[in-house]
Amino acid sequence: MYTGIVQGTESVLSLNKKDGFSTIVISNDNHFFDDIAIGASVAIDGTCLTVTQFSENKITFDISDFTADTTTLKFLSIGDKVNIERSHQMYKENGGHNLYGHIEGIAEVVEFTATGETYRLVIRIPQDNIKYFFLKGFIGLHGCSLTINGIDEENKTIALNLIPETLRLTNLSKIKVGDFLNYEIDQTTRTIVDTLSRMLLKK
Repeated sequence: MYTGIVQGTESVLSLNKKDGFSTIVISNDNHFFDDIAIGASVAIDGTCLTVTQFSENKITFDISDFTADTTTLKFLSIGDKVNIERSHQMYKENGGHNLYGHIEGIAEVVEFTATGETYRLVIRIPQDNIKYFFLKGFIGLHGCSLTINGIDEENKTIALNLIPETLRLTNLSKIKVGDFLNYEIDQTTRTIVDTLSRMLLKK
């Protein structure tokens, strides 16, 4: 489980396509992985991946073709910066929201506008998934837990505001209109919406 409080970014060092999966190697320049172990879970741009190898300076993960097809990980290139969050530890502060690293899909950036030192970000949610989001609720976006400040259900868009600290710590400062971002739905909200929908259909 994760909190959506991204610790910082690391660089993609290599990508190797294999049969049914790809292997990605990430730097350890900021020492996020100094106490890592094989089998540990790490959120890379919000996607939960398992550590398969590590050394002092680099960490290796495998990405299934299914995960790559569902997320922006298929777009990664050597040198790209990715958001990093280690899995949450019990009895430590959770300053964000409960995330699982189970990416629903990718959302398109339709607006990214400076407002003073903050940025207004508007994304388009694909298919019918806009029903799972609500005003002042949250969304996991590229691993960041963000509060929803506006919803346009007709156009299937969500508006958010990024504070300077989020821009400083994450790769969201580099996005532009037309880019795609991994998004995660709150599973509690999904359960409630889907349960009520099924009950109404039965009436």
